[in-house]
Amino acid sequence: MRKLFHFKPLVFLMFLGMSNLMLGQNVSGVVKDDTTQPVPGVSVVVKGTTIGTTTDFDGNYAIKANNGDTLVFSYVGYETQEIKVSSNILNVTLQSGVALDAVVLTGNRSKPRTILDSAVPIDNIGLEEMRNTGQPTIDKMLTYKVPSFNSSTQTISDATAHFDPADLRGLGPSRTLVLVNGKRKNQSALVYINDTPGKGEVGVDLKSIPAAAIERIEVLRDGASAQYGSDAIAGVINMVLKKNVEYTTVNVKSGVTTEGDGFNFGVDLNTGLSGDNGGYLNITAGYYEQEKTNRPGTPGTDVLIGVEAGDPTWGSWLADNPDLGMTVGQPELKKLDLFFNAGIPFKNDSGEFYTFGGVTTRQGKSFALYRAPYWVGDPHNLLHEAGTDYNGFQPTFETDVLDNNLTAGVKWNMFNFDVDFSGTYGRNRIDYDVNNTLNIDLGANSPTEFGVGGYTFSNSLANLDFSRSLGQVNVAFGAEIKQENFSARAGDAASYYNPTGNGGAQSFPGLQPSNAVRADRHNYGVYGDLEWEPTDALLIGGAVRYEDFSDFGDNVSWKVSGRYSLGDKGALRASYSTGFRAPSLHQIYLSNVQTLVSGGSISNQGTFNNVDPIIREDLGVPQLTAETSKNISAGITYKIKSNLSVSADFYNVKVDDRVLFTGEIGFDGDDASTNPVETILIANSITSLKFFVNAVNTNTTGLDLVVNYTNIDIGEGRLNATLAANFNETTIEGEIDTPALLEANGYNIFNRKEQSRITSSRPKSKILLGLDYNINKWNFILNNTYFGEVSWQHANNGLNGADLGNGPLPLDDAAYDQTFAGKVITDLIVGYEFSEKISANISVNNLLNVYPDEIDTKGDFVTDLGGRFKYPWEVNQFGFNGTVLNASVAFKF
Repeated sequence: MRKLFHFKPLVFLMFLGMSNLMLGQNVSGVVKDDTTQPVPGVSVVVKGTTIGTTTDFDGNYAIKANNGDTLVFSYVGYETQEIKVSSNILNVTLQSGVALDAVVLTGNRSKPRTILDSAVPIDNIGLEEMRNTGQPTIDKMLTYKVPSFNSSTQTISDATAHFDPADLRGLGPSRTLVLVNGKRKNQSALVYINDTPGKGEVGVDLKSIPAAAIERIEVLRDGASAQYGSDAIAGVINMVLKKNVEYTTVNVKSGVTTEGDGFNFGVDLNTGLSGDNGGYLNITAGYYEQEKTNRPGTPGTDVLIGVEAGDPTWGSWLADNPDLGMTVGQPELKKLDLFFNAGIPFKNDSGEFYTFGGVTTRQGKSFALYRAPYWVGDPHNLLHEAGTDYNGFQPTFETDVLDNNLTAGVKWNMFNFDVDFSGTYGRNRIDYDVNNTLNIDLGANSPTEFGVGGYTFSNSLANLDFSRSLGQVNVAFGAEIKQENFSARAGDAASYYNPTGNGGAQSFPGLQPSNAVRADRHNYGVYGDLEWEPTDALLIGGAVRYEDFSDFGDNVSWKVSGRYSLGDKGALRASYSTGFRAPSLHQIYLSNVQTLVSGGSISNQGTFNNVDPIIREDLGVPQLTAETSKNISAGITYKIKSNLSVSADFYNVKVDDRVLFTGEIGFDGDDASTNPVETILIANSITSLKFFVNAVNTNTTGLDLVVNYTNIDIGEGRLNATLAANFNETTIEGEIDTPALLEANGYNIFNRKEQSRITSSRPKSKILLGLDYNINKWNFILNNTYFGEVSWQHANNGLNGADLGNGPLPLDDAAYDQTFAGKVITDLIVGYEFSEKISANISVNNLLNVYPDEIDTKGDFVTDLGGRFKYPWEVNQFGFNGTVLNASVAFKF
């Protein structure tokens, strides 16, 4: 390890040089494989505890352990070894094994277990595995490594285009809990309210965590609310940060699509300090940028916003602008990260102070619908030079995102219990600007750039956890206190100025003072976790958790699990649990007005929050409360031979009272004096309204399958092969719970389109086949990912029989439904190690230039917005950038 005395900066000496807190000598050594090559990234854990480290690039490790302790050495593709400590130097040779032997920490509060020993399914993904996908960000890396995880680039969706909703097992972004080093990561400030997968949901900003800071990611594919609290209905993603590193590593990467757009560039640095006492400091800094891509459709001239069918007035302009000026693709992005992970051991092996966290700042630019000259005029030449032809304009939606988090804690032993006391603060802030646009109602005085407001979400947590191994019994218990805060900020007055009902900043009228809010809540939780191993083969576990929220009440969740070992060949496992998800503060308090396309016209649509008297009193919508769930899973892990393993897990997740964002509730032609909805719409100068409500029960059934075949000798090299698959189906159970007043007036609050967003907007099947061949200094990787079909359903929203410039629509909504076929995306990565310190790779993502099926509109404006979209956007499998060429170089110092 790099010694502390190699570095003299005063700040690090102050940080690590506290001699009165130092420990004695570490147990250290080098880990090699059966070909005498060093193995980096090996997990080294003191058995029965949560104390652990990993080997560096040269296979070196250092850990504090006493004589008589047992160290567990594990790594994907090798047999796990348990060795008793008898000296301070311990070198280890790992034999070829399988992924089932990898040690993981997630899913068990009392002690680490291997994937083979775990009673629930867990994926363990190292940094190199993630980078070998050739993808630029964590959310996209996981999409191409975990079959049940999905995230794809969004477009023309305001701020959602800068976050890309991600989910596990098709259950929506809100139902996956994300941890960093086992501590809860704050959610983003954004609610996905546009027409994308995950609409109405709130997730964690996965783009705010740099891959270079991560040692590995553990994905628990099982309900875990009884252990970790709210949001863990679908599972848990734990991102374990790097600790000790031998080298300072710099990675430089760049890429571009074969269409010549979407250029990207990134550089990251990871370095660290370590002391003989076991203290460590790891630092990661990174920068990444990407340019836009553009894959628009070619609209016809017969279905245009604001123009009658066949109108010849704008014929020449339409001939010169066949795409109506649209930019449809990935947004522009610039991102800067700074993360750290540090620990200082106490004197006499009595514990450790630790801290970790980071800050990410990100600026993005996406695009709204192009304002053609026949749609919105510019009589004062605000966006064009005087004397030039007016050609319309495309507003830009620009975001400034700041995400920061910090955890500090202490671990020690008290009465033979391992104790962990920590505090965590996390915040996500978004500021919006809408540029290259205008406010018609301000005339010649209109700005062309508007600050339209923003949102902030933060949480503060304190955790106290106890765990102990008592022979055949492992026990853990603890408590958590959490404070959450959500705020919405109004935009510039010019951005929402709207005396005529047609004003406001074009594309996104700013948040008004009436939309501004500061809201908070607190909750506390206590839990207990018990495991009993009456025999070496049998493991029985249980957990229970009680939580109380200040705004809606309390909840009790519980879980039972079991595992029966099949010797060293595998295990049978099963679990049953109840869970819950608290409605987010965002979903309770969000309100705004958006300019959207509805039925061939542009309209202002209002979102009313759940505490607004209009919603609660006038419309009779009940207070939001927690979703509850029942989760059952059962599976098998089995080693067919030492380097060939298989695991299969069935699951069923039922979610009751799911919080949803309603469809558009608008005019239906009734007399406004007798229709309370229309009275509200007229009073607020909007054409439709939306709100959040507990209204749907869903049932998700699926199967996860993983086959690993590792260390296959072929010629002078070795091949590793992985086949992983997920199959799932979500259905809506029973009737939609519509508030009585709305039901009495004939409103459908959750139409066919919104229902399909839950049931068919994500692939119902995804299959990954990865081949990784190493020979001498070369590494060849071929990944094939099959994204199953997705379906889009037409809304039953009062458009039946309407004339959108193309004749009346048929009364059958299903006539406009479309299923987009499954496709295989092939990625090729070739790496070469020039020396111990320099390596490089070239990757071709989407080698065969595969695109989704094109939209078949059948004459329907709603599906493709009059031809503006060529590829599906409300449902999305893998985006539509086509082939991307990437290259990267890594340097070690």
